[in-house]
Amino acid sequence: MTDEKTLRERMVATCRKMNETGINQGTAGNLSVRYGEGFLITPSSLPYDTMVPEDLVMMYWDGTYDGRRPSSEWRFHRDILKARTDVNVVLHCHSLFATSVACHHRTIPAFHYMVGVMGGTTLRCARYATFGTQALSDAAIEALEDRMACLLGQHGQISLGTTLEGALWMAVEVETLARMYQQALVLGEPPVLSDEEMARVIAQMKRMSYGLGPEEEGSNDVARPRAS
Repeated sequence: MTDEKTLRERMVATCRKMNETGINQGTAGNLSVRYGEGFLITPSSLPYDTMVPEDLVMMYWDGTYDGRRPSSEWRFHRDILKARTDVNVVLHCHSLFATSVACHHRTIPAFHYMVGVMGGTTLRCARYATFGTQALSDAAIEALEDRMACLLGQHGQISLGTTLEGALWMAVEVETLARMYQQALVLGEPPVLSDEEMARVIAQMKRMSYGLGPEEEGSNDVARPRAS
């Protein structure tokens, strides 16, 4: 298990990568990681480029915390981590293209096979609720059922992961798909892959651990190694 000092350092590094990749601006995003008897979460209103590991807040399942004031979105971080024992990381940001789609309350359909990496045939958009409220937390959990990411109506996106790297990868993929979807809409509503095809895609992704972690040796081989 990663020690707390190392985990805090890795969280700060991930936050800065959110800025570097362009999915986060200013103090809008937040990040949490399951740890000990609760979770570590980014503090409220502190830019990532000035954040240090000691600024991260230790929170507990009852909503109490040690140190600085936690992100205003701590409720959905806590509730998602409690409800989803299959994930350890919650990443939230207002990435430009994902948020633009969310402002129209659009669920992104299977216009591209990579939608399947979120775990289903759609990238859902949660209903709108005021930021920092229990209503927003409830809407997010509903949209994330059997999914690793969702949009938040007129707000942004949430991406999940078992690791920091996985959650960041997912958030970038959400933003990429949202951008592709907007570009495709310029030509009209794009065709959507069938549920049958998406079932094959998702099964293939699970077999290859696509986007979820290291692939098993030989899982993506299409040819045999040459005999020596």
